[in-house]
Amino acid sequence: MAPGIPSAMDRPHFIGIGGAGMSGIAKILAQRGAKVAGSDAKESATAESLRALGATVHIGHAAEHLADDATSVVVSSAIRTDNPELARAAELGIPVVHRSDALASLMRDTRPIAVAGTHGKTTTTSMLAVALAELGLDPSYAIGGDLAGPGTNARHGTGQIFVAEADESDRSFQKYDPEVAIVLNVELDHHANYASLDEIYESFEAFVAKIRPGGHLVAGEHPGARELAARVSGREGLNVVRVGEDEGADVRILKITPKGMTSEVIVAFDGSGEEITFTVSVPGRHYAHNAVAALAAGARLGIAPADLARALTAYTGVGRRLQLKGEARGVQVIDSYAHHPTEMTADLEALRGAAAAADSRILVVFQPHLFSRTQELGKEMGEALTLADASVVLDIYPAREDPLPGVTSALIIDAAAAGGTDVRAEHDMAAVPDVIAGMTKPGDLVLTMGAGDVTDLGPRILARLEN
Repeated sequence: MAPGIPSAMDRPHFIGIGGAGMSGIAKILAQRGAKVAGSDAKESATAESLRALGATVHIGHAAEHLADDATSVVVSSAIRTDNPELARAAELGIPVVHRSDALASLMRDTRPIAVAGTHGKTTTTSMLAVALAELGLDPSYAIGGDLAGPGTNARHGTGQIFVAEADESDRSFQKYDPEVAIVLNVELDHHANYASLDEIYESFEAFVAKIRPGGHLVAGEHPGARELAARVSGREGLNVVRVGEDEGADVRILKITPKGMTSEVIVAFDGSGEEITFTVSVPGRHYAHNAVAALAAGARLGIAPADLARALTAYTGVGRRLQLKGEARGVQVIDSYAHHPTEMTADLEALRGAAAAADSRILVVFQPHLFSRTQELGKEMGEALTLADASVVLDIYPAREDPLPGVTSALIIDAAAAGGTDVRAEHDMAAVPDVIAGMTKPGDLVLTMGAGDVTDLGPRILARLEN
């Protein structure tokens, strides 16, 4: 068994190894010397990157893909109980390990920073990973998207710090015991797992309770994060750090100046009077807030804020977070993972600022994610789309869910139309490049938006515009 690998992770088999969370853990284990194998539904660049690290990746799910000598089977909450590899694991008596338990085991004997919140986790985790690497600290990291520079979502580093995205959707983030936890925001989402906002708060409180004694909670300015901070303040051994633009913030944002597709941020640290100015390479106030939360968290591990701020300028983006996919005939195509109304609004407001300066229109191709989310938030999604000049709405991406009666993209389209915006339905993804080509003119910004396979449309739209 290689050093730094728990015995159950010596020869792991991942079901759904190509997923953002699963692939990151698999990559780190492979880099540590484990014999990694797994399966995924289809070929992908992620599967190829895993093979390049020595992992065995099967396409499709079949019982024979699971080796008899596997020491564990790793699953996420998206894996159905009737998966043939899962059934084969039960026959062979191979232990089944949840993705969160596997990640928790990798963070032992490190100084973990866990980044949580309904929105912004991937960006903030990425900013920290890039800045720490820029300072020569060689962190390990597990992120829900590929960094623009390294082109990967995970790495085993030689340094002490481990930065991880902490997913609240299935309560799995309660498995981690970070030295520093960031909570950017708290909102009701993941309706299949949470019945109320109170349940969400209870889950986040359980996450905060796992922070190591003497550790730190960095709370964003969002009302939900502030409420959480108020609920846990006074806990013995917990230091609460509030970040935001309000006067009561411990790390206060003094000014955010939009500069095209970037922002300049001025921040005052811990009431010291010292002002630090740095650049965030993506537009929008929410991304500036993410950067300052990253700055506050790193400082709690003893890193000089001014050094970390300079290092943050090395961050050039992460896949699917207002990622420029290319430009053709004067039209820029940008990709966004936003799928909750708050995320959609934030990204569209950020682009609206950039578009106004360039006298551009914003055209959105939106793919709703999950029937349960659309049922609860479809009206709010439609209202968010009124910030665009025109929108094309695709059918709902089901992910792990079965359809719900009466729940379709029409819930979103009707709400957007009621807001007076130009919105239309498109049931055939293959037709979208032609549709967009017929709508655009030079100077326009096209935004593909959603958590499903809408991201695949960016290159197709660019190719159609070229031709």
